[in-house]
Amino acid sequence: MLKKEFSFELITQDDKARLGKINTSRGEIYTPAFMPVGTQGTVKGVFTDDILKTNTQIILGNTYHLLLRPGIEILNQFNGIHNFMNWNKPVLTDSGGYQIMSLSKFNKIDENLGAIFSSHLDGKKLILSPEKSIQVQKSINSDILMVLDECPKLTLDKKILSKAIDVSTKWAERSKIEFGNDKSKALFGITQGGLYKDLRLESIEKLIKIDFNGYAMGGLAVGEKQSDMFQILNETVNYLPKNKPRYLMGVGTPSDILGAVNEGIDMFDCVMPTRSGRTGLAFTWEGKINLKNSQYQNDKTPLDENCTIRDLNKYSKSYLNHLIKSNEMMASMLISLHNINFYQQFMGEIRKNIQDGTFKSFYKKYIKLFN
Repeated sequence: MLKKEFSFELITQDDKARLGKINTSRGEIYTPAFMPVGTQGTVKGVFTDDILKTNTQIILGNTYHLLLRPGIEILNQFNGIHNFMNWNKPVLTDSGGYQIMSLSKFNKIDENLGAIFSSHLDGKKLILSPEKSIQVQKSINSDILMVLDECPKLTLDKKILSKAIDVSTKWAERSKIEFGNDKSKALFGITQGGLYKDLRLESIEKLIKIDFNGYAMGGLAVGEKQSDMFQILNETVNYLPKNKPRYLMGVGTPSDILGAVNEGIDMFDCVMPTRSGRTGLAFTWEGKINLKNSQYQNDKTPLDENCTIRDLNKYSKSYLNHLIKSNEMMASMLISLHNINFYQQFMGEIRKNIQDGTFKSFYKKYIKLFN
């Protein structure tokens, strides 16, 4: 059976906000889209069938962590992550570039070899080259693969950022060669440059010359102020190809997403829904709710009276407050599922408002609520 080729269609725009459709061999993804994070082949605390019921179109897997566990031998036995975790929709994998930054005490950068790691699990030496990263992502059988990049920690040092662009560009070229010509899958380039417009444009120009199926904004959501992130998006996103998906990596909160959609971003991922769920923080259409607070001890209302997934509308805030205080794992499971469902409702409303030409009013209403 001939696999469907990867493609992107820009359906309409409301000012800079874009409504689009990504076609993959495993299904369509309407954008703007949010990808729950399944770092280890699971979205923490949530059943795969329930993720499907939230209308999630695509999830994200982590190349570095899946390389360590379960490893490519097991992934190859299952022909990738989809069969392994029982997920039949698209998967995007990051390249391991973020771990080069976040696990920096365990690694060093060699421009020719790649990232040289000491595993955070057992200290074993591991070399993640651009070629190795693509090979691992192919074993995962990702639908959208990312080039290996160097993602610097938050800095205003132009020399560090320029060096990261040079390294990342060379690695992007090598990643594309290793990726080959499988038109059923996609390879995205990753721009760097910190908060400097000139460096971002330099990175974008170099990546466009290499030519990728989509382009990501890397090196953001690493500790900068939200206003600074929005500013650099405002100054640079429009230079990315109009006819290809635009992905802001590691973002974020509902207000982060709204602000980035307002600047023309199409794709997002973040651990926020499940990480917040594990701490008792719920996202709702009334704003954020900290269910640890005693004010919810006697609250008989549900988080969302319309959500019937796992009968979430039958659980009161009072009960969730009790589960949290009793340190019951059911609390994080229920709140995490609620949060993912809310995020997907939120993205659905964003898409609807772009389609209707009312995104600006939606943006103004909810950007204040979630800040």
